Formats: sequence, structure tokens, C-alpha cells
Amino acid sequence: MSHKAWMKTVPTENCDVLMTFPDSTDDHTLLWLLNHIRLGIPELIVQVRHHKHTRAYAFFVTATYESLLRGADEIGLRKPVKAEFGGGMRSFSCEEDYIYENIENELGFFSSQERQNIIRYWLENLRAKQGESLHNIHFLEGQPIIPELAARGVIQQLFPLHEQRILKRLMKSWVQAVCEAQPLDDICDYFGVKIAMYFAWLGFYTSAMVYPAVFGSILYTFTDSDQTSQDISCVVFAIFNVVWATLFLEEWKRRGAEFAYKWGTLDTPAESIEEPRPQFRGMKRISPVTSTEEFYYPPWKRLLFQSLVSLPVCLACLALVFLLMLGCFQLQELPRILRFLPKIILAVIVTACDELYKKVALWLNDMGVL
Repeated sequence: MSHKAWMKTVPTENCDVLMTFPDSTDDHTLLWLLNHIRLGIPELIVQVRHHKHTRAYAFFVTATYESLLRGADEIGLRKPVKAEFGGGMRSFSCEEDYIYENIENELGFFSSQERQNIIRYWLENLRAKQGESLHNIHFLEGQPIIPELAARGVIQQLFPLHEQRILKRLMKSWVQAVCEAQPLDDICDYFGVKIAMYFAWLGFYTSAMVYPAVFGSILYTFTDSDQTSQDISCVVFAIFNVVWATLFLEEWKRRGAEFAYKWGTLDTPAESIEEPRPQFRGMKRISPVTSTEEFYYPPWKRLLFQSLVSLPVCLACLALVFLLMLGCFQLQELPRILRFLPKIILAVIVTACDELYKKVALWLNDMGVL
């Protein structure tokens, strides 16, 4: 089911994050999850909607301004500070909310990306209590509920909704603009720092490629056709590329630091250890590094699985490919009219093996061996 169907056909207002379910989801599952969200995350506002055409249910999730402020404090969201209080960027604090720029504007203080980030943080940190279960899914104590349900297929999709008004503005100033600088600040406000930093690097790299392109074209134009001149040109162009690559990297370090400072991520502390993926299975213990609870799987068990399962499966796949390639080579001795047949067979085999290897790789990854 396309998420565009929900965005375009369901006129639900004040929605930041959408959670959809398969059409086979029963009422018990929906009520169980809805009660857990409302009891475990009282800051959220959840509206249940049913899509008439797909017969699927969805949760439309948002939060009040006061709740978003508490969430920003909880995750340490960095916001600009008023000039009279020193300016710059600082982690948000509810106790000193008056020092932040635009705090009085409930509609403009948080960008859509910031609101969605806070809400998804809450959703993905909804924890299970000891002994909780849903149908045949048994949760460990402290395990995130929603990532586990998403991995099991109980939740079909969990994604933030776009704001069409901002998208149309970006379409004009960014996508449809010709020979104009990218609106990186607008991209950062809407998509976040990571996406903005990527397009900043992409634009910088594209601009930097002009220099070797122009120099290489000039060198190619004025190089004689004799071998000596061509060899000298190759050496000169290679030296130019070495110098250009060095300057490119150093200049991007400076430019990237400027963007990081401007967007408030230059002095951001290192991210805390992420939650293990939902498929991870292990026993709980106190981490000797962080002194917090974590799921632990003994390395000897993982090594045993790699040796007895992962390695033989990989070798079997390689042997299968080798035998199929030999078979295709043997078919090349067919009559001339059928010589195209091995290429067709090879193309079909490659496509089939690609799907097979994808499933094998996913299975091995879920077992924690890749």
C-alpha cells in the first residue's frame, strides 16, 4: 500500500507521523497497541482511521506544543538562542525556554522534521514490561515494542508525513531552479542536518569537478598526437589530480565545519549506543562498558553458527554459480542459430540467483552472522 494514498485521500489534520497496518490486522492487535501507546506515551495524540479502499487501519500521531517542548528537552534538541542571551545554539531546556528564539511562536518554533523526530523518538522507545506478549510475540523486559512489531510485519509502515506547502516551495527554489545556489538552510529545516549535509557535499563536489574538467579539456586540445606528448600530458594531468584531490578534501573539511557550526552540530556529543535491532536475541546483562542493561549474545555461539552454517551456505552458493557458469559455457557450442540462447539463460539465472541470494543474506543477517 502506497503511503501517498494516505496522504492524499485521508483529510486528517495535525498529523506528523503515520503508522499503517496490514488489512488482515485484527481489532485485538490495534487496541493492544493503542492502549500501550496512550498509557506509555501520554504526550502523544493518536487518531485511528480506516482507509475505505484498502480496508487497512492507520494511527495518525501528533503531539501538543507543550509535549513537544518536553520532548525537545528530553532528547537534547539544539535550538538557536536569542542574541541577548549569548546567541549560538544550545540544547533545549524547558526551565530556560525564554532564552530561545521564536519560542513564542507555537507554529514556527519547531520545524516539521523536528516535530517528527521527537514523536518517532517516543514511539521507538515504548518499552515492554516483563512477561508482555501479543499473540505469538513474546517481548523481553525493556524491549522496544514498535520496532519489534515492525520487524514482525504487524506494523506495515511507520513514516513521517510531508507538508505539501513546504514541498512546493522547495520544488520552485531547489528542484526547478536553474543556475542558482541550493537553499541549504531550507533543506536542513525540512529534511534535517544529515540530508542537508549530503546535498551540501554533492553541490560542492559538482562545483569542484569543473576544475579538472576544464584543465583536462585544455590539455587534450593542445596535446600533439605523438606518443611523447600524450605521455607528458598524462603525467601532468595525474599530478594536477593529486593536487586537486588534496585541496578538495581540505576545503571540504573547512566548508563542512562551517555548515556543522551553522546548523548546531559541530560540538554535538557522540550519539549514545543505539538499540539493538529488533531481530537480535540474547540475554540481558549489565554492560561492562556503559554499566547499563543490554542484550548480550555469547561470541562463541555466533562463531559456531558462522562456521557450521554461514560458511557452508556461502560456499554452496559459490559452487552453484560456478556450475551454472560452466553449463552456460558448454551451451556456447550449440549451432549458430542458437548461440544467443546461453546469454538468455545466463540473464535468467543471474536474476533468479539475485533473488535467492537476497533471501539467504536476509536470513543470515537476521541470525546475526553477517
